[in-house]
Amino acid sequence: MSEEQVTIEVNGQPLQARKGAVLIEATDAAGITVPRFCYHKKLSVSANCRMCLVEVEKAPKPLPACATPVMEGMKVFTHSPKALSAQKGTMEFLLINHPLDCPICDQGGECELQDVAVGFGGDVARYSEAKRVVIEKDIGPLIATDMTRCIHCTRCVRFGAEIAGVREMGMTGRGDFSEIGTYIEKSLTSELSGNIIDLCPVGALTAKPSRYTARPWELRQFTTVAPHDSAGSNLHIHTRNGSVMRAVPCDNEEINETWISDRDRFSYQGVNSEERLKQPMVKERGEWRECDWETALERAAKGLKDVVESDGGEQFATLISPMATLEELYLAASLTRALGSNNIDHRLRQGDFSDQNSAPVYPWLGQSIAELEQLNAALLIGSNIRKEQPIFSHRLRKATLAGADVSTVNPVDFDFNFDLSAKVVVEPASMVAALAGIAKALEATGSAAVKELIASANVSDEQRAIAKQLKAAESATVLLGNLATAHPEFSTLRALAAVIAEQSGAKLGYLPEAGNSVGGWLAGAVPHRTAGGQVVEATGLDARAVIESPRKGYLLFNVEPGRDCWSGADALAATDAAECVVAATPFASDELKAVADVLLPIASFAETSGTYVNAEGRWQSFEGVTAPAGEARPGWKVLRVLGNLIGVEGFEFISSSEVCEQLGGEVNGVTADNALTQPVAADAAFAGSGLVRVGEVPIYAIDSTVRRSIALQQTASGSDLAVQINSDEASRLGLDGSERVKIVQGEYSAEMAFEICDRVADGAAWIPAGVDGSEKLGPLMGRVELERL
Repeated sequence: MSEEQVTIEVNGQPLQARKGAVLIEATDAAGITVPRFCYHKKLSVSANCRMCLVEVEKAPKPLPACATPVMEGMKVFTHSPKALSAQKGTMEFLLINHPLDCPICDQGGECELQDVAVGFGGDVARYSEAKRVVIEKDIGPLIATDMTRCIHCTRCVRFGAEIAGVREMGMTGRGDFSEIGTYIEKSLTSELSGNIIDLCPVGALTAKPSRYTARPWELRQFTTVAPHDSAGSNLHIHTRNGSVMRAVPCDNEEINETWISDRDRFSYQGVNSEERLKQPMVKERGEWRECDWETALERAAKGLKDVVESDGGEQFATLISPMATLEELYLAASLTRALGSNNIDHRLRQGDFSDQNSAPVYPWLGQSIAELEQLNAALLIGSNIRKEQPIFSHRLRKATLAGADVSTVNPVDFDFNFDLSAKVVVEPASMVAALAGIAKALEATGSAAVKELIASANVSDEQRAIAKQLKAAESATVLLGNLATAHPEFSTLRALAAVIAEQSGAKLGYLPEAGNSVGGWLAGAVPHRTAGGQVVEATGLDARAVIESPRKGYLLFNVEPGRDCWSGADALAATDAAECVVAATPFASDELKAVADVLLPIASFAETSGTYVNAEGRWQSFEGVTAPAGEARPGWKVLRVLGNLIGVEGFEFISSSEVCEQLGGEVNGVTADNALTQPVAADAAFAGSGLVRVGEVPIYAIDSTVRRSIALQQTASGSDLAVQINSDEASRLGLDGSERVKIVQGEYSAEMAFEICDRVADGAAWIPAGVDGSEKLGPLMGRVELERL
């Protein structure tokens, strides 16, 4: 049904506008320029800059175009003498206190104030009194402030309250003493905070990591796709002299709208890391030496072939990052199978694979990203969605603001940026029972094992409320997150989630961890299926099994085993004991040097062409924005040449687009369907005593590139990460939160800082993974003991 339209006249030109729209929306749609500072299409109207004043027939004075609704027959003049006089007067007032910083300001050359001042500013300033100066504020390592330049448009304030869901910026004082800042000058904590850099129309808020490094007109702009979560946010990467200087959002209403997360914005620092591997290296008699590509590739090919020839293909395994491109995933899978092995996996942090044969062809979101904001109800299972998927969290926040009910089943009462209607907070070993209770409230059924779980469940008021909300909603979804995937009873959680979704009429969806977690399934980078979901005759070993049952040869593709695998200590032990480990990696970490025999430098996400498949199944191809560092090469090329040396047929690709085209033919006709054909309940996995570890991977430890972004590591979410238990558990253990603790997990142990946090469930201990020290520990979820040091 089309929206009702009204007819207005702007500068003598008749226009059709949506009834209820404001003037500035109508003029923008018609391509008529009206100057503005405070107005933004994604924010509420504040009408406080007054720059968009226009003349409206029969109005006694100029009216702000951003706050004046259109009316049938309205006549508007945007360039009349009356309108121009008002706009020039406003411009003069805005420039009264503005410093003459343009030659040194990072915003110079792309500054809205500069642009508007050229058109509406005067040649000579009439103001001769003293100008005010505002002391700069330290609001963290990501955003630099120069608040003397601030014109009080309040875009940053409104963004925090309306989009990020965290009220961190505000205005204090009155009149000439008004200032924008944070409460008691604390750092910003929002994972979307960097967007205020783009929103700021002047140079008051700029990117601190790239400050004073380049002028806008010196930069070249390229479009690419962010690899760090499954949203597939579109980015503009800016380069200067072949170096990546910054990243900004590329508008895409269907995916990230006009926003990006701080992780996507500042991870480029990892591309420029001092730890970049720029030359192939081989280990000889325990010592590393640089060599040429021919030597390294021949050494790698010979080592892998020797393992296969002497011990069989089942003794070789490939672990590949879920942020690898679709082309790299496909070639790695083809190479592995050419060596007689199905031991390949990209699901590095998954804890349970017992139902993988009944899993969908590719687990996906279950709906489009845009549809998330149209939901009436949602149930999040094992997900800190605000940190895992910031863009999805923003969409869910929009749904809650429209009245949607969002509920959670989690081991930690996470601090979301939206209100919850109900929540069940239990330690991981009780999450199955919690879901069974919701299923029982819905009178759900399932396989024999699922029926037994449901029959024995107790139902709380919170579980009944969740069931009622899902059942009553016209549009609802059940989403499984990273902590559910890492759960050692993931198959049971998935089976229960499926029956809850089926009984309530909700969609079942997954929150894939990384930029190409979906693509890994399509490309055949799993042990039980080839490209397009074709079942293999002999299922190989999954990512957990190739670590717990060590192989003699490994190919690690952009994987740091101690930080990227479900059990870091087991992964390091397995690779260290192997006869041959070939690591294709952008970074020469001490961890990899300790376990590998050959290091092959590959391009980062910004230096290679390829394709990502996001959570909604959307294929997005991109080109490299700059040349790889040193002698590094795109990963797909390294795999192609390695395949040529090993003798793999069909590895004659000239470009990544050829690889993508071939894969596209193999997956043609594959449709998305999250239905489980044979739900399986896993055996109990939490035997023993002690607390249960909640091994969440912090937002800025998710992959090797992000871990090397200096600015992100300096934020509150990237530094000072400590073991957390609630006050009751701390009292029982005799801990007061001021000490370091020793974590004992089976045969492994590590030392970390400790703090008390009552958001953690009884019986649980939040212990971060993917960070320094975590590589000494075992599974992301399992029994642990804490000891005072």
